[in-house]
Amino acid sequence: MRLIRVFPRRTKATPTDDLARFGPPDLFDEADEVHVSVTFTWDKAKAEKLAEAWKPVAPVKVGGVAYGDTSLTFLPGRYIRPGYTITSRGCPRRCWFCSVWKKWPTPNPLPIYDGWNVLDDNLLACPEWHVRAVFDMLRRQTQRVCFTGGLEAAALEDYQVDLLSSLKPRPAMFWAYDPGDAFETLESAARRMLAAGWTRESHRLRCYVLIGYPRDTFEAAEKRLTDMVRIGFTPMAMLWKPETESAMKWGPPPQWRAFQRRWVRPAIIHARDGAQP
Repeated sequence: MRLIRVFPRRTKATPTDDLARFGPPDLFDEADEVHVSVTFTWDKAKAEKLAEAWKPVAPVKVGGVAYGDTSLTFLPGRYIRPGYTITSRGCPRRCWFCSVWKKWPTPNPLPIYDGWNVLDDNLLACPEWHVRAVFDMLRRQTQRVCFTGGLEAAALEDYQVDLLSSLKPRPAMFWAYDPGDAFETLESAARRMLAAGWTRESHRLRCYVLIGYPRDTFEAAEKRLTDMVRIGFTPMAMLWKPETESAMKWGPPPQWRAFQRRWVRPAIIHARDGAQP
């Protein structure tokens, strides 16, 4: 079957093969079926316009994370670029700002496909047998491994520290410092990773820090970000957005976007006065 996949926006993870599209069809497009894949809720309006534009070409299906997809099927290379992999879905935490646990309240191990950029919701919360199998796969990769999906400090166990340090070259990783997380948990994770051989200077110890959520302040957000720098993480500010379009009016004002830009690039973060540990 000739399947064209249409994406409302390009990201680093978006496929770029001959059947990936980013706009309306042209005169030469032919397909048996068209899938419009939507990751972000704020792209739904654009996605639905694209779906209408593609209807003359072939039957169209619209779906993806933005539409509450609950599928436990991962097809490598279809909706994310080859090299990116998802080995589990779900998370046991109940974070108010996250919809993952509402779909999958426990981690669900999936078949393991090769890839070097792991996008799991909460890999470290998975059963040990699955975590070890994932790392067996990662050791076969020829590119530096990256845990873009995020790692939970509260789930970190000693055997996982050993597995992470067994990867050569040392992987890049993104931890998460979310509202309600104990600072001491992040501090412990940073200390353990530094002891295992990572360095502050490599900037491979990254940390997502949610900012701009209701009742957040610039002062409080900057303290969380600088606290991460102080303990050895290079933070990456993640601007909170409401889950639904109807709630977008409660989103953070434009000033938060300018603030976020100062806290996403390591070169800017560590060049700023007072930001160096």
